[in-house]
Amino acid sequence: MGTYNRYPLTLVSGRGCWLRDDQGHRYLDAVAGIATCTLGHSDRAMRRALKDQLNRLQHVSNLYQIPEQEQLARWLVDNSCADSVFFCNSGAEANEAAIKLARKHGHQRLGIERPVILTAAASFHGRTLAAVSATGQPRYHKGFEPMVEGFETFEYNNLASFEALLARSEANGPRVSAVLIEPLQGEGGVIPGDSAIFQAIRRHCSQREILLIFDEVQVGMGRSGQLWGYEQLGVTPDAITLAKGLGGGHAIGALLVNQQSDIFEPGDHASTFGGNPFACRAGLTVARELERRHLLRNVRERGEQLRHGLETLVERFPNVLHQARGWGLLQGLVLRDDCELNAGAVVKAALDQKLLLVPAGPKVVRMVPALVISRRDVSALLARLERTLQLLQA
Repeated sequence: MGTYNRYPLTLVSGRGCWLRDDQGHRYLDAVAGIATCTLGHSDRAMRRALKDQLNRLQHVSNLYQIPEQEQLARWLVDNSCADSVFFCNSGAEANEAAIKLARKHGHQRLGIERPVILTAAASFHGRTLAAVSATGQPRYHKGFEPMVEGFETFEYNNLASFEALLARSEANGPRVSAVLIEPLQGEGGVIPGDSAIFQAIRRHCSQREILLIFDEVQVGMGRSGQLWGYEQLGVTPDAITLAKGLGGGHAIGALLVNQQSDIFEPGDHASTFGGNPFACRAGLTVARELERRHLLRNVRERGEQLRHGLETLVERFPNVLHQARGWGLLQGLVLRDDCELNAGAVVKAALDQKLLLVPAGPKVVRMVPALVISRRDVSALLARLERTLQLLQA
């Protein structure tokens, strides 16, 4: 179906942070499958692990015990604030599971007949009907109304807006069962959360027994420079959703919950493919390679290099660029509002410089390269981006 406006580019092979098209041209990839290919393309450890898994077992369903699933769940629990894991296939599915968890919490724990979940304006939580209803961007709703009820939005990084909405929502008694929020808004423009505001939201949720759910689909698994985005904020959520980087390019999602929030029972939720041996072996490989290669340190170092380079570009192109912002290897280059260029034009022009970028809204160019990116690769990225901007400004 015609659901994508694809770029005129056919990619056929890759290694690390580099891709080749069907004409033999080589591209520096700062998209990584949209923050997904954690270890880059055709990683040796991933190839070996998945070849071995294919030789043994791909899929059996959740009717039976799955050792790879149990091992990945154990790693996630041992390395996070969570106590239990539900596996699915994508970020949207992980958020759907979180929404169902929030609804059950509202009914069972808080006695709310029609629970409400608070989400942030400009957020993005997925494309399924409930996840897109939770998404605070009306452009994603258009044509698919009526939206699923039970979501109300406040302004991101605005405590007064949050508190006013909470007060309105509960004016006639408890109605709010959860807050679903991104530690850093990705699709909304690469906007990091404000630590003080998130800590205040945590206090409000704790006082009212409201679940605080962090959508870490984009920032989780090391992309921020910490393993989890909540570590950047100094806030511990009750649940987090994961996907993208968890599978290193393979389809897997997860909902992680603390012990108090672990209220699903047999029959409440399920997934045929979720947590299958192949996907979990991919996730285990990512997890183990993050540790073995000390990739969090690389993310911090290369993220600092990238951020410094982007800030230098902002100084060199003051008529076009406004600022750089982000965490680790999730960086956004923000165009000036009064500049005629939009992010799509920059991304398209960068293709001519053999550089792959991705928009994050109309005025933000996003860079989310593989976590294995080298110093030399970051330098090449910045050089190609500078050349792109020079040509666009000429």
